[in-house]
Amino acid sequence: MLNRWLFKHIDNSALSIFRVFFGLLITLESFGAIATGWVRQTLIKPEFTFSFIDFEWLQPLPGMWMYAYFCVMGIFGIGVMLGYKYRASIIAFTILWAGVYFMQKSSYNNHYYLLVLLNLFMCVLPANRYFSLDVKQDPSLIKHSMQRWCSLIIIAQMTIVYTYASIAKIYPDWLDTTVMEIFMRSKKEYYVIGDLLQQKWLHYLLAYGGILFDLLIIPLLLWKPTRKWAFISAIIFHLFNSIVFQIGIFPYMSLALCVFFFPTKTIQKLFFKNKTYYEEAEVVVPTYKSLIVAVFGLYFIVQIGLPLRHWLIKDNVLWTEEAHRLSWRMMLRSKSGIAHYAVIDKETSEKTIIKLDDYLTKKQKGIASSKPDAIWQFAQRLKQKFADKGKDVEVYVDCRISVNNRPLKQLIDPKLDLASVKWDAFKHSDWILPSNLD
Repeated sequence: MLNRWLFKHIDNSALSIFRVFFGLLITLESFGAIATGWVRQTLIKPEFTFSFIDFEWLQPLPGMWMYAYFCVMGIFGIGVMLGYKYRASIIAFTILWAGVYFMQKSSYNNHYYLLVLLNLFMCVLPANRYFSLDVKQDPSLIKHSMQRWCSLIIIAQMTIVYTYASIAKIYPDWLDTTVMEIFMRSKKEYYVIGDLLQQKWLHYLLAYGGILFDLLIIPLLLWKPTRKWAFISAIIFHLFNSIVFQIGIFPYMSLALCVFFFPTKTIQKLFFKNKTYYEEAEVVVPTYKSLIVAVFGLYFIVQIGLPLRHWLIKDNVLWTEEAHRLSWRMMLRSKSGIAHYAVIDKETSEKTIIKLDDYLTKKQKGIASSKPDAIWQFAQRLKQKFADKGKDVEVYVDCRISVNNRPLKQLIDPKLDLASVKWDAFKHSDWILPSNLD
């Protein structure tokens, strides 16, 4: 039964057209990051970037070289789209994109994480076996089918993403539309729709509609009687998010992924009318079956477990941010803060008040004033900066934050030398004060 479920051959039209959409979108992401100024603001302008902890060695290339970096990514994206030197193109893009992801988190986005995972999938999927330049150059590569697991892993991944996104929204500040009201307040000046976005009834529609959409979209796409209407609702949902929240390629990537939910014959008729439709449905169990089952079995156990880990960590993840990343907690809260950093020379007791503008960009100041891991990292950087001048120092942080427009409250123990604290990614940091969030 498992063999038939995983290794039955099905038509590969969905994967072939998704490769084209995927390649186009990652190309637009690469060149668009340059055109919109994202590369400059996030990777060139800062003196340093807040990389993932233990990846501090991974920093942007000096000068203007990050423009070249993204241009190269865009070229590899074109290679993916055209299916030209596909395997080399997608592996190279995956490595470069992972580098961007891990070297900075000032612009952290769950969608960037999803793109890392989709890239990894595309590295192993036979996405260039039809409608590609690779096939044109070497006709022996052509195939009209793929094993069913090639589409099942995409469906499973998106099920995890949407389900956890829905569950995470079920908390008081989302349910009473506090969060949605905060989000929409910043959109008041939008042309035509600005006033509409301030309506309370719309806040309720968006808040509860978001929960229901995320929870039900996969089952409704899988069920034939509701598939068409689910896809129409997905178009409306994702286009709304694209227009209002301006979240890059993610809405369009989500729509592109819908090709895996439609019958392959439908996809073939829409995009490849001259393609020979594969109907043999043979089951061919590869010699590396055990490896496929083991690797993807372990992968999905990790994917299911990661979003649950915050339940094992003390206090509210909305406050501590511990286990927030890699958990599909998308657009859930508004957070702001004020932080004052003071450096004390251990030998002379001389106190230096740090002016954040001297070290950080506006976006970096935001996370260095509200997110504990970034606050810790900046304290370590200040310690190193003064050590380079021959000084042994302590770093104290007086930080107050507001979650979802609540009154400011102390986040970090101001009497603790944060420069002397070791980071432990697997347990709660006691220097983060209790939240007492409702």
